This record gives sequence, structure tokens and C-alpha cells, in this order.
Amino acid sequence: MIGMNIKYLRNKRGFSQEDLAEKIGVSRQSVAKWENGESLPDIQKCADMAMLFEVSLDALVMSPIDETVEVSEEPSEGRYVFGMVKVGERGQVVIPKHARKVYDIKAGDKLLVVGDKRGMAFAKIGKMPIFTFGG
Repeated sequence: MIGMNIKYLRNKRGFSQEDLAEKIGVSRQSVAKWENGESLPDIQKCADMAMLFEVSLDALVMSPIDETVEVSEEPSEGRYVFGMVKVGERGQVVIPKHARKVYDIKAGDKLLVVGDKRGMAFAKIGKMPIFTFGG
């Protein structure tokens, strides 16, 4: 079921297997195996695809998706799934190459780290504005 859903959603969005693979950080062969039922994606890749295709995780893995399920043909502008990263012993994180390209992040750039109960995010910062108070 999940393989058929991946193929349907991928085609609906006009992605090749290579396109989908690049967006979620796997090989084209992995996508082909999922679609052919030869293997299954791990839960993180399922979550990444659900977010990318803008469907629920349940819909992706549990029920057949067809023309009766509303699926946008175009992804929301500016939404990306860059994959998972591993935190090093000293807290270092390697930002995926595609994310660095999309956000033009280069060695030496400064990133602001923000978060709340739902998670955290990085934002590229340029020169910090100088605020003055009073006259």
C-alpha cells in the first residue's frame, strides 16, 4: 500500500524518483524499492514524505491514496524536508548540502538558533541591526 501511495504522490507532484530521493536524502534505488514493495522506508522517511506531499502520515502508510483524496499538485512554496542530521559530541550539527544551497549558507556564516515546545530552528543572520533608544 505505501509503495503505491509513494508512487502516486510522487507522480502527482511531477517528481522523478531521483527528485524525491534528493528531497528526502536517500538513493533513487531506495525509492524504487519502496514503490515496488521490495522494502519499506523507515518512520523518519515516511514522516519526511508525508510533510513533503502534505498528507497525514496515516494516509501515506495506511490507506490507498487515489483521486478521491485531495492532494495538491504543487508543494507549498518554500517548504523543504532536508532529512535528518546527527548531533556530534560537542553539539555540532552538519547542515545538509541542499539546505546550505537553498539558504546560501557558507562556512563562517552565523546562524540564530531559536525554539519553543514544538522544536527548534536555525535562521541565517547577516549583520545584526543596531538599535538605539532615546534621542
